[in-house]
Amino acid sequence: MNAIIAHPDDSSAQLDRLADLAQDVVRRCRAAGASDVEVGASIDTGLAVNVRLGEVETIEHNRDRAFGVTVYFGQRKGSASTADLAPDSIAKTIEQACAIAKYTEADPFAGLADPARLARAFPDLDLWHPWNLDAQAAIAIGIEIEEAGRALDGIANSEGASVQSGESLGVYATSQDFVGRERGTRHSLSCSLITQDGNGMQRDYWYESVRAAGDFPEVATIGSKAAERTLARRDARKLDTRQCAVLFAPEVARGLIGHLVSAVSGGALYRKASFLLDHAGKQLFPDFVEITERPHIPRGQGSGNFDSEGVATADSDLIRGGVLQRYVLGSYSARKLGLQSTGNAGGVHNLIVKTGADDFAGMLKKLGTGLLVTEVMGQGVSIVTGDYSRGASGFWVENGAIAYPVEEITIASNLREMFAGIAAIGADVDYRSHILTGSILIERMMVAGS
Repeated sequence: MNAIIAHPDDSSAQLDRLADLAQDVVRRCRAAGASDVEVGASIDTGLAVNVRLGEVETIEHNRDRAFGVTVYFGQRKGSASTADLAPDSIAKTIEQACAIAKYTEADPFAGLADPARLARAFPDLDLWHPWNLDAQAAIAIGIEIEEAGRALDGIANSEGASVQSGESLGVYATSQDFVGRERGTRHSLSCSLITQDGNGMQRDYWYESVRAAGDFPEVATIGSKAAERTLARRDARKLDTRQCAVLFAPEVARGLIGHLVSAVSGGALYRKASFLLDHAGKQLFPDFVEITERPHIPRGQGSGNFDSEGVATADSDLIRGGVLQRYVLGSYSARKLGLQSTGNAGGVHNLIVKTGADDFAGMLKKLGTGLLVTEVMGQGVSIVTGDYSRGASGFWVENGAIAYPVEEITIASNLREMFAGIAAIGADVDYRSHILTGSILIERMMVAGS
């Protein structure tokens, strides 16, 4: 893999220019009669290369700009945006936002965040690691990844390898004299491969996602792992319908935590569209389950000093002793519910699920005999009722060891019962997401097969 060399970096100057523009627009909106103003500006650049069977399929360079203005005339709100930062376009965007606000209904809950809650400290979270990567170097990396996977006996075909590198600059400014600057990089490598057995074709994949390209493992291991996962799916079987214990692999288990976040988020709550309405302070999980938000982890996938409204982020328990400690709120939803923002406008920042002592092998032993789920499909999750029904594939496990792969099954339960039925959480944490959890073992679910 090519050495990671920092390229000339003018990100600070670009952020300064965006901040100056945003503050100027705030002043112009106030001069037009707006009582409050918020402005968001961003520049995203990146390179994406896809190769397949040793040949280049696509090369994409992107440079996207966005500029959004929201004005408040009292509690009447208007928003407009543009991708063109030329003076005429900015002027028209301001004019449109002001015109929209004058014709909207007043909303008693609309407005900027509480100024006392805004971020005032901006420590470096080590999120900015540009990768000196040109298209030819990216192609070489993609070919290396794919060749490592295709080298394993039994791999019949490839869906290709992907190399992506991105940089993001953002500024958020308000008429409260708040100006927040953010910059971050994200890089990813992936590979998807195909094998063939007597029943047809099977596919699987693997990927890595990091803030700094120097944190990637040896790139060939990504192709090798994709191949190993693909070959493990050969001769997959169906299961008879049954009830059994289910172990969610870490990359799937984080989806369960994502469903929790959706159910305790302000929008679902004030619309009364959540099965966890009025559940703050109530037991949802066994008492060993702890989930903490930690927004300031260096190089964290979800790290940030402030949310999308400028509210300062802070370490905070979501689940302690199995009990829901709070909801996930921005300013608008908090006002609707008579509460305060939790600094989560735009989402959560690095949710850490407390792990047990068992690695993946230990979790298989805890499962004993049951289903290991490595992939879920479909949209059969209702946050309104908690009902959970999804297509799945994975492996049947007997006496703590993988027996054979399974496919074309459906797993079903209710999220309330699933949360309460967690028996263990593994130490095999998946670090590729802003939700960090190990595998999750659930005592019993319905598995529908043939």
